[in-house]
Amino acid sequence: MSSKDKVIEVEHVYFSYEDVPVLEDICFSVEKGDFCVIIGPNGGGKTTLLKLLLGILKPDRGIIKVLGKNPRDVRQKLGYLPQHTDFKLSFPISVMDVALMGRLNKRRLGKRFTDEDRKKVEEILKMLDIWEYRHLHVGRLSGGQRQRVFIARALATEPEILFLDEPTAGVDPEHETGLYEILKELNKKMTIIVITHDIGVISRYARSIACVNRKLVFHEEGKITKEMLEMAYECPVDLIAHGIPHRVLPEHN
Repeated sequence: MSSKDKVIEVEHVYFSYEDVPVLEDICFSVEKGDFCVIIGPNGGGKTTLLKLLLGILKPDRGIIKVLGKNPRDVRQKLGYLPQHTDFKLSFPISVMDVALMGRLNKRRLGKRFTDEDRKKVEEILKMLDIWEYRHLHVGRLSGGQRQRVFIARALATEPEILFLDEPTAGVDPEHETGLYEILKELNKKMTIIVITHDIGVISRYARSIACVNRKLVFHEEGKITKEMLEMAYECPVDLIAHGIPHRVLPEHN
C-alpha cells in the first residue's frame, strides 16, 4: 500500500488522562475505501482513539495523519456520529433541521441555508429512508430512526471518512442489520471507521479490524482470530456481542 492510498496513518501514538496511560505505542494505517472496525473491552481506549483521529484530542507523543494532514486541519472532511449525543429529545426541532446542522461548515457564519444545502439533505434523508419524517419532531422517532437522523447530519458534511462510535446502541435488534447495510452502501463512496461490540453482525462487513486494549492489534484482512481477541481482552474469548462484552472460557485464570 502506497502512502497515497492511506487516509489514516498512526505512528507510535501514546495518550494519557492525568498521567493514567490509556493508549500505548499505537501504530496502524487505514486505506482509502476501507471499512475498519474497532473492537475491545469497555475502558480499553476505543473512543479515545477515535477522538484522536478526529483531532478532538491531541496525542502525548507520536504522529497522526488523516488525509495526509493533522486531523484538526481536515475536520470539514470528516463525519462523526458519537456514541452519546448532547441532543435533548425534548428540544423542539425537526428531522430536517437536525440534518441541516451538518451543512453549517459549508457556509459562512450567519448565512442562511441555501437551496443546495436543502437539496443535499433531501437526497441523504431519502437514501436513509427517513424523508417522510422530515417535518416530525426528532423526539417522536424510534431509536433506530433517530440514529439515521444523526447519521444524516454527519453525512451532510459530505465527508471523505465517516467515524461512528457504537452506531447501534439503543437500536432494536431488527433494525441493526438495516443500519449496517446502509453503512455498506456508504462504504462505496467513503471510508468507514466504526466502534462496535456487534462482532456477530459487523464481521460480515469489516475489511479490517483493530483490537484495542491500551495497545492495538490490527488485521488488514478483516479476520477475527482467537489470538487477536485474547490479546485485546487479556483473556480467552468465546463470544463478543452487543451488550455482552465477553464471555470467558473455563480455562481463564
